[in-house]
Amino acid sequence: MSDSIVIIGAGIAGLSAGCYGQMNGYRTQIFELHDKPGGLCTSWKRNRYTFDGCIHWLVGSRPGSGFNRVWQELGAVQGRHMIDHDEFARIEGQDGKAWVVYTDIDRLEAHMKTLAPGDAAVTEEFCQAARRFARFSETMDMVTEPAGLIDRISMGARVLPHIGALRKYGRMSIQAFAARFRDPFMREAFATLFDLPDFPMLAMLMTIGWMHNRDAGYPIGGSLAFAQAIERRYLDLGGKINYRSRVEKILVEDVPGTDDRQQARAVGVRLSDGSEHRANAVISAADGRATIFDMLGRRFINDEIRGYYEELPIFQPMVQVSLGVARDLSDEPHAVIYPLTEPITVAGKVHRRLAFRHLCYDPSMAPAGKSVIIVGFESDYDFWKDLGQERERYDAEKQQVAIAVIDHLEGRLPGITGQIEAVDVATPMTTERYTGNWQGSIEGWLITTRTVNMMMGRGMSKTLPGLRDFYMAGQWVEPGGGLPSAALSGRKAIQMVCKCAGKPFQAQLP
Repeated sequence: MSDSIVIIGAGIAGLSAGCYGQMNGYRTQIFELHDKPGGLCTSWKRNRYTFDGCIHWLVGSRPGSGFNRVWQELGAVQGRHMIDHDEFARIEGQDGKAWVVYTDIDRLEAHMKTLAPGDAAVTEEFCQAARRFARFSETMDMVTEPAGLIDRISMGARVLPHIGALRKYGRMSIQAFAARFRDPFMREAFATLFDLPDFPMLAMLMTIGWMHNRDAGYPIGGSLAFAQAIERRYLDLGGKINYRSRVEKILVEDVPGTDDRQQARAVGVRLSDGSEHRANAVISAADGRATIFDMLGRRFINDEIRGYYEELPIFQPMVQVSLGVARDLSDEPHAVIYPLTEPITVAGKVHRRLAFRHLCYDPSMAPAGKSVIIVGFESDYDFWKDLGQERERYDAEKQQVAIAVIDHLEGRLPGITGQIEAVDVATPMTTERYTGNWQGSIEGWLITTRTVNMMMGRGMSKTLPGLRDFYMAGQWVEPGGGLPSAALSGRKAIQMVCKCAGKPFQAQLP
């Protein structure tokens, strides 16, 4: 058991922790409730179609960029072709206007000035800020922790010129910036691109910057293939994964010689089958709330941690309608948001726009000459939780959602109804069942103008008060979520383990 680590969850954070643990001489094993790796980074097959549930674009896709090194270390991108789109998305209006969000900032600026010439000054500020953050992302190393005073000074020197912009756009919501456009279409379209409450401009600008740098491409093969590549890396390093192995309890023992009963150490896990597995340390890359409130029985908690789960907003769960169609949609924009002539109601919530994307740029998703269409809606967890008590009502609602989506797509893509060969509807209960994610959330804590400092700083604490030899990784300790944050979080967990053991952290390429 010497130098052994138990990891809960084989999502990207858990796989990352396992890989780096093995690289640093630890014997690790992962316990995963599902029968495949990836967690939320997954896809599934229906008929001859593959429906993807995660990756739209991946920060660190360009060789030589700061974060690409992590994906290289994890074996995720070697030999994998990346697609860099010329368009991020297309927002259409009722009158036939369309805002094409080009990934080249110069082209984007010229297009926006043509669409709304009276808003040239607002467009220029937006595009200049996007260029600034493109340069910022090029100069920053998101991976390496400053090792000493000189490293910290060097990092500070790189950040200092951008401090003002980071503060300004971190505190400004996209909706507030959109309100500055006088052109009604541009004002609405801008706010629609990231239609999340109080979402900071900083996140949008960083995204455009990554796209401009060709460092946010899409990996051919999609989400499950991406996760399986990291799984192979972990197994090649000597790690072990136990699938269909739900952790019910994290085992703790009081530390000898302490009077305070709250001082304890994690010593392993107990599975739902009753078996126990001991280790020198435990890393939970599972759902944060289940970890703290259920697996640890609320014992290691304080007001700050309790407040996270009572007060902080989360990314809302989604309903995803996936369609396999006998039609080549390559000539269509790959991501479109357009207004509906009649609103659609999904799980009791009215939607006046429909967002769809097709994956014709990835030949592994559909047979030749055919396409996959994915439509997503934010939805209400409690609505689906209630329906889930009665299977017939639940299935009937899923069928109604699919019918409504297909009916509306017919207006945008005439003839599509008769070409559909596969239909799948995933709900928040699907997400919860396969990943254990609290309320079916797709990405953990939502970044807002109030919480953006957590994203730009060190995130949340990776340890719990009073509990030694225990660490957390994943989206519930990295506000904003996303695959890069998950991978980096697993890496950080092992860095903390190494630091506690007084040994240098090392990372190796395959």
